[in-house]
Amino acid sequence: MKYLPSVLNYFVQPESVKRNLRQLFKFLAILVCLVILYSILFHFLMAYEGKDYSWITGVYWTLTVMTTLGFGDITFHTDLGRIFSILVLVSGVIFLLTLLPFTFIKFFYAPWMEAESRKRTPKSLPSETRGHVILMSYDPMAVSLIKKLKSHQYDYVVMVEDQRHALELYDMGVRVAVGEIDDPDTYRRIRVDKASLVVATHRDEINTNIAFTVREMTETVPIITTADSPHSEDILQMAGSTRVLKLHDMLGSSLAAWTIGGDCRSNIITQFDGVILAEFPAVGTPLVGKTLAESRIREEFGVSVVGLWERGQFRVATAQSRIERYSVLMLAGGKDNIKAYDDIYSFYHVCHLTTNPVLIIGGGRVGHTIAERFEERKMSYLIIEKNPRKARDENYVLGDAADIRTLQKAWIEEAPAALLTTHDDATNIYLTKYLRSLRPDMQILSRSNLERNIWTLHRAGADFVMSYPSLGANAVFNFLKNEDTLLLAEGLNVFRLKVPPPLVGKNLAESMIREKTGCSVVALERDGIMTINPDPQAPINEGTELILLGTYDGEQKLLEWSQA
Repeated sequence: MKYLPSVLNYFVQPESVKRNLRQLFKFLAILVCLVILYSILFHFLMAYEGKDYSWITGVYWTLTVMTTLGFGDITFHTDLGRIFSILVLVSGVIFLLTLLPFTFIKFFYAPWMEAESRKRTPKSLPSETRGHVILMSYDPMAVSLIKKLKSHQYDYVVMVEDQRHALELYDMGVRVAVGEIDDPDTYRRIRVDKASLVVATHRDEINTNIAFTVREMTETVPIITTADSPHSEDILQMAGSTRVLKLHDMLGSSLAAWTIGGDCRSNIITQFDGVILAEFPAVGTPLVGKTLAESRIREEFGVSVVGLWERGQFRVATAQSRIERYSVLMLAGGKDNIKAYDDIYSFYHVCHLTTNPVLIIGGGRVGHTIAERFEERKMSYLIIEKNPRKARDENYVLGDAADIRTLQKAWIEEAPAALLTTHDDATNIYLTKYLRSLRPDMQILSRSNLERNIWTLHRAGADFVMSYPSLGANAVFNFLKNEDTLLLAEGLNVFRLKVPPPLVGKNLAESMIREKTGCSVVALERDGIMTINPDPQAPINEGTELILLGTYDGEQKLLEWSQA
């Protein structure tokens, strides 16, 4: 019964549906006439044999023979009657068992199913739709972005050109619409003029077409496009893109920022509204073996240790967190505080990092961007590249990174870190495992093209992994919310949040934010005044914004808390 409304609704469809129904009814009318004719002939042939049956019995006999049921309770005894029975039987096989199913499927069931599919994958959105995000493709970046949109209750739609692909996405729970991405009518039907954002992640040429078409429809809706080629940024902007994401450059810069090396001081990852976030390897310092409470870093320098990286795993710092030889401290503080810390502890740091080159495996765009960042930091590096056409200067080592002889040429025994930048996740996993077996103490960083391979890379031995999908989705979402949220490493963000109502009037120690969500408060801002490393005993006033560092899960817990 649950399908009855959709079946009834099918009968009020456009002319093409009515035409199919007319064809079906014609066939059924022929079939009914045939049954009536056979019933009449049955009546007269039985009278010829001296038997008298009712007209209803004639219909009954005709249907049992045509459907091949053949109960045998009524039979002919003359050759003429048997010939008639054969004729009824053969015509029943042809009309009822063969033509009827195919006719029903062709003119009713298949069109009805197609109509139902079109309802699930519409070509237009309701007229009241507004504030939605339009994704012009379904790729790993879109998957990551959709998770964020859903968790923050943003409406979205994914444009798909192929009906079958659209149905697959619909069955996966993705809201889709079908249409040609170069057709202006497509954008009218999905209410692009009322959208909050359009995101195009196709090839540069297709993205240019999308941006140009959308901009013809509306001059106000923001458009974000990705660019594979460094020369496409200007073209995409001229076509109408509000922002062009150069994910290769963003990924390279992020990986470079996390690399141990340089001048043996804290490696500044980023600055977030005056708060400096930096990392510092504990190896070689008197901090190894102490707990954070015993280290007295906060009391002596005004620097907070908000977390510890240990073999690719981020742990929220507590007073009892123990600093191991392989720990990397995540520091938060002001410029002067970080400098004061460095003046003491950089003396103990392992200074061979300054002279031995970092290895970059892969000389593509990501590897080239990393090399540029290292040159800015005056860090020495070597790029291992198989393609001789990409070897540009003395910083390149030609060969296969899976060959120990190539690695020996690149000083694998002394390199402080290695960055894997190839386009293939399987290759990066293989090389991570290989390098970790050769150098258990080396820092290994890797790119990932698919989110599902992030954990595999960590298990293979990578200390840090950055993925295209997360990086791109985070950048798009930040633009949409018009606020600062920074992806530090895979799964680790710095973000803002207005103080949840349950915490107003409480101090940080009472709030239990770290214990309940795994997020660390690195600063408070109220009336434009930023308080870095706030006093845990100071009350949190209404209207205060928290600057927090935490994982995606921790951020979700805080959002649920603030909405409770």
